[in-house]
Amino acid sequence: MNKFTPETRAPHQALAQALAPDLAQVDALIRARMASEHAPRIPEVTAHLIEAGGKRIRPMLVLAAARLCGYGGHFHHHLAATVEFIHTATLLHDDVVDESAQRRGRATANLLWDNKSSVLVGDYLFARAFQMMVECGSLSVLDILSNAAATIAEGEVLQLSTAANLSTTEEQYLRVIRGKTAALFSAATEAGAVLAEAPAAQVGALRDYGDALGVSFQMVDDWLDYGGAGTGIGKNIGDDFRERKLTLPVIRAVVRADATERAFWQRVIESGAQEQGDFEAAQEIIARHGSLEETRQEALDWSARARNALTELPDHPLREMLDGLADYVVSRLY
Repeated sequence: MNKFTPETRAPHQALAQALAPDLAQVDALIRARMASEHAPRIPEVTAHLIEAGGKRIRPMLVLAAARLCGYGGHFHHHLAATVEFIHTATLLHDDVVDESAQRRGRATANLLWDNKSSVLVGDYLFARAFQMMVECGSLSVLDILSNAAATIAEGEVLQLSTAANLSTTEEQYLRVIRGKTAALFSAATEAGAVLAEAPAAQVGALRDYGDALGVSFQMVDDWLDYGGAGTGIGKNIGDDFRERKLTLPVIRAVVRADATERAFWQRVIESGAQEQGDFEAAQEIIARHGSLEETRQEALDWSARARNALTELPDHPLREMLDGLADYVVSRLY
């Protein structure tokens, strides 16, 4: 496992540099399409989140997949902007649902404006995303991205229904994270390959890469919520606990719980009667049962799956960068 320090350029930075001309076009397209002649709040809210310093991983996945498969046109810029708009829309909606106050180290849009603004601007971005999908002129690409949008929404609703439910299974958890996170990663890489009219084996490989990368990415986030240091991860540790989400570290700890521990989980998760010191108690239980370390290993395994999927693709500097990106996603575990 590579360790990425401030002195060594991280893979997402190398990828951004390699794709710099394309990313400049994507950013210009994003700024143009988030404008609104009649509703100035739309660009205000959108800019607050889009310009908050995100790594643009999802748009870069579209661009890298298209270029890796030999695409020479310009509609990959539209697809990259589409993916970023879908992602931003889901973040706006998520922060309302989760009643979040912080995103990427800044106050959330729903806190600075209001819930209504966040929801409606999110809806606007979804509509803009579909406009750009259509402009690409590919029914296959439209099918991939529209299915991803539906899957994301389904995953969010499923997470809502599993929250505070101690009977949530690992299968349900995986379905949630495949929906809310991995679906857009997978759609980004698959759509880029389809746009380039790549062979079916390459399309499948990039789809599988995106799926595994997204699962690993979310598992790392879930690990960080109980094992992170609280800085540099874009959120406060313990957010999932306070929101009573059933993530993998908790699911496995609940399965192994004795009577006292189960009563604790019923109080803090099912009933929501959380008291000072409960988060630290939850961390101790999770660590005692080894479920935090197991979550870490699961994330590493999914990262390895992502890297293995790339073996179907031709030798190319961008393939090496995508390989490094899968490594980088799990570097937060160290």
